[in-house]
Order: sequence, then structure tokens, then C-alpha cells
Amino acid sequence: MKDTIITATAKDGMVRIIAGSTTNLVEKARDIHGCTPVAAATLGRLLTAGALLGSTLKSEKDVTTLKINGGGDAEGVVVTAYKDGIVKGYIGNPYGDLPLNSKNKLDVGGYVGKNGNLIIIKDLGLKDPYVGQVPIFSGEIAEDLAYYFTVSEQTPSAVALGVLVNTDYSIKSAGGFIVQMMPGADELLADVITYRLEEIPSITTLLDEGKTIKEIIEYIFDGMDLKILEEVEPEFKCNCSREKVEKALISIGEKDLKEIAAEGKDEELKCHFCNASYIFTKEDIEKILQK
Repeated sequence: MKDTIITATAKDGMVRIIAGSTTNLVEKARDIHGCTPVAAATLGRLLTAGALLGSTLKSEKDVTTLKINGGGDAEGVVVTAYKDGIVKGYIGNPYGDLPLNSKNKLDVGGYVGKNGNLIIIKDLGLKDPYVGQVPIFSGEIAEDLAYYFTVSEQTPSAVALGVLVNTDYSIKSAGGFIVQMMPGADELLADVITYRLEEIPSITTLLDEGKTIKEIIEYIFDGMDLKILEEVEPEFKCNCSREKVEKALISIGEKDLKEIAAEGKDEELKCHFCNASYIFTKEDIEKILQK
């Protein structure tokens, strides 16, 4: 089944919904980074959040970056999101392991840690990017994002993010949603939606049962005048290139480049996001120095 992100409204626009299935993109990221189950769940949740937020961007040049580092064994997670739910991301330590938590689930909160911040940077083509940050609430990522929306953007939000991992470490299902109450929405409506969200099984359970993301939101918002506005297919895709890596190499300065050239060895640079490898020979570095 292909990954899908749906943007919708309910109750005459009083409720905004962004919901998505992201199993394939999370599996691609897990495979690229060689993640253990807890690392895959951690990276997968933030990638899913990024894809949901990316689907709301209007321009090809708009970029949203999510960073979370709570001092845990994950050693930080970074996700960059673009229009139509295109994302890339990496986790500082993809190889860690932790016992299951008290709910017998992968301990994402323990892996992220609580001593740090969730930072969201929105570069929307204005003079300066918007940077918002909140202290980590639980490290479970969905709760931290809900806290961010409520505190930083004054938008009461319910957020669910989930990743189910198979025994062979591949991704069984992944997905999530962001449900936001728009200004003017009454408290009773918020209470009804909160009750419904608490009563349903987890989004990954529903996806694993074969339900589509459209069927899931139709089920949650039954009788609430659900209007689907847009549907996109999110994807894990890195935009690195040899040219970009060369610019990064130039930025270290002429002195260091001359030292590398003098050593006469090949210099290998890897992209954090997709592990693509770029080799620069002594001759390549000498050409850069001549520019």
C-alpha cells in the first residue's frame, strides 16, 4: 500500500486534520541508517511528524526542520521537510537498544531523553526563519509536538505518531495525525474529539489491520462533516549532491584543504541524511584550491 497524507477539515472548518500513513518512507530510512527497533521507532516518529508538516508547505522553497535531543542514547534526531511531505532525516545513534517501557512498547521517550528541547525551524522565504522551541515534555515526540503547538503556536492540538517494528527489524506500519482546533471552536466539540481519539486503537494498529488513512479519519470524524482537501504521497528523499558536498568542503578553509591535499589521500565525505558517499581525490582537492 502506498504512503498517503490527507489534509482535511471537519465541523465547518473548526477542526483541521493532517493524517498520514508513512510505512514505506520510514522503512526506507530504517534501511539506509541500519536502525535497531527503538532507533527506527524514534526516527520514524519524527519523520512522520515532518512529513505531516511538510504537506502543509506551499512553495518548493519552503523548508521545515525538526530537531529533538533530550540527552538520551539517541544522540539527537534531525528531520528536514519539504512541500508535499518530502522528508529526509537522521538519528545520531541508529544502533542503540533499550528494554521495553512499562507499557511493553519500544522506549522512545527513554531513548530520546527529557533533558533538552524540541526545536522547529520554519524557513518560509522571509528575511529570517521562524524558530520555535519548547522543553521536551516526555521524549515520546507526539506529546512534545502537541505541547509545542499549544505553547508556541497557541493552537490546541492532538498529535499521534506511531511506528510498529517487525521481529526482523523491518517496519510493519507507521503513521500519524495532527488534529487542531481552530479559533472559535467550542469546548464541547474539543471534548467530543478528545473522547473519540482516546477510544480508538492506535493509528499503527488500524493501519496494520489494513485500513487506509482515509478510512481511519472517516471513522474518527464520522458525522462531523469531514471534507478532504488534499491528498499527497510523502517520500523519504535526499537532495544531496556532489556540488553541495564540495561547497561544504570549501567552507573548511584554504589552510585545511592544503593540508588534506598534501597528505595525498582520498577524502571521503558522507551525507548524514542518506549515507551517500562522495570521494574527493588529491587532484579534486587541488582543483578546488585553484577556483
